[in-house]
Amino acid sequence: MKISFERQRNLNEIQSCVNYNFKDIKLLNTSLTHSSYANENKMRSYESNERLEFLGDAILNLIVSEYLYYHFSKLPEGELTKKRATVVCESSLAFAARKINLGNYILLGKGEETTGGRNRDSLLADAFEALIGAVYIDGGLTSTRTFLLGMFEEEVIYAISKGNLFIDYKTELQEILQKRTKSKIEYKVEKEVGPDHNKKFYMNVIVENKVIGSGMGRNKKEAEQMAAKKALYRIGDRIE
Repeated sequence: MKISFERQRNLNEIQSCVNYNFKDIKLLNTSLTHSSYANENKMRSYESNERLEFLGDAILNLIVSEYLYYHFSKLPEGELTKKRATVVCESSLAFAARKINLGNYILLGKGEETTGGRNRDSLLADAFEALIGAVYIDGGLTSTRTFLLGMFEEEVIYAISKGNLFIDYKTELQEILQKRTKSKIEYKVEKEVGPDHNKKFYMNVIVENKVIGSGMGRNKKEAEQMAAKKALYRIGDRIE
C-alpha cells in the first residue's frame, strides 16, 4: 500500500504522540488499517491490522505479566491473574488508545466511519494492540516495554490499585471537593504552544481564585484531565 503525503504527515504525528519513531513506517500504517478499509479498497486480508493485533495481544500480556511478577513478588498466581485482567481488558486498552488520540489516525471503511467506529471501545482496543505488535516487530521487546511503561505505567499502577483503568480525574476531583467546599471549580487555559497540527494546551484548575493544579495536553479536554490529576495529587487523594 502506497502511503500518501497527507497520510505520512498523520503517521509522523502519531509517532510524536507515542514517542517512538518507526524504522519501517509501513508497519505503523498497517497497525492503523482496519479490516473494513482493507475490504473496501480490495486489499489483501493480511494488509489489515488483524495479524498485528493478534501479536500485540500476546506481547501486551507478556509485558504486563512481567511487570506484575517483579512488582508484586509476594502475590500468588491467582491474584496476579486477576490484576492482569484488570489492566489487559477492552476498556483499559480503549482508554490507552484515547490518551494518544489513536482513533484520529485509523483508516476505516465508510460503513464503520458512519456508525461511529472511530470511537468504539472494541475498535480502539484492537488498534492499540495492533500498534503494540507493530512496535514489537519494528523495535523488539525492549522498545515495546519502554513504549508501554513509559506512557502508561502510572495508569497501570492505578488500575491495579482501584480495579480499572478508565480514570475521569475531573469527576473524581469534583466529587472530593464537593465534600469540602461549595466553591465553583474552574478550568482556564494558561497558554497554547506549537503549530495547529501539534498544539499543546496548558491548563489551570482554579478553586476560590487559587490554582490547585496545572496540566498539559494535546487538546483542551486532555489538559483539563491532567490539571485535575495534579490537583488530586496535591490534595492527597490519589495513589502515588
